[in-house]
Amino acid sequence: MATHPSLSGSLAVVTGASSGIGFHLADLCAERGCDLVIAADMPELENAATQLRRHGGSVETVLVDLATRDGVDQLLNTVDRPVDLLLANAGHGLGHAFLDQDFDEVEHVIETNITGTVYLVQKVAREMLAKRSGRILLTGSIAGLMPGTYHAVYNGTKAFIDSFSYALRAELKDTGITVTCLMPGATETDFFERADMLDTKVGQSKKDDPAEVAKIGFEALLRGEADVVTGWQNKLRAAIAAITPSTVLAEMHRGEAEPGSARK
Repeated sequence: MATHPSLSGSLAVVTGASSGIGFHLADLCAERGCDLVIAADMPELENAATQLRRHGGSVETVLVDLATRDGVDQLLNTVDRPVDLLLANAGHGLGHAFLDQDFDEVEHVIETNITGTVYLVQKVAREMLAKRSGRILLTGSIAGLMPGTYHAVYNGTKAFIDSFSYALRAELKDTGITVTCLMPGATETDFFERADMLDTKVGQSKKDDPAEVAKIGFEALLRGEADVVTGWQNKLRAAIAAITPSTVLAEMHRGEAEPGSARK
């Protein structure tokens, strides 16, 4: 890893930290000497905290639904000192055709991926602005670059996060606060199981290593970069998405995410 200023004694808040990319982001923070407040809506959070404490820093856990303002406030009420790094990674997917989805689940995806995330970012970034320093990492996705046929709501939320991160970064120019958007592709986590997409082509495909994705995102955060797309295949997909009509991209996504496509 490249040489960066010491993070010893810094406070990092990491959401979606019970497993996958979020856990590995938290692990990298702890390895660099950060104290942690980690949050997720999964009971595996305590097991994650046990592993993170091996680095020697303090680790506080908040088992909470970050789709709600009350949940975000509960997380923030646990934070008793200025936040130096915010890694807003919490997110959910939801497979199948939009008209077949339960709207309560649709709403939960939107409120977790967008509402809860931007509420948390606004609260923390205001405190960072007061001290004119801080680093923010938002986990977007290359999914935000293309219409998500059979994953329409999720891709739409990531399009929002990708766009929001660039705009916020521009607003915070010269304030001492950096905003970085991590844009992974399909990653080997429990995401596809939770999204009920294991019978899809993308659900059964070889995916990226979450530890490597987290490392790439973390290093981009420390460098203060605007964004990072992980993996050469995802960089290629992002380049293709930039020059391909949305109608074509939507049909391409159908082939990856249509229920039962794993058997075709």
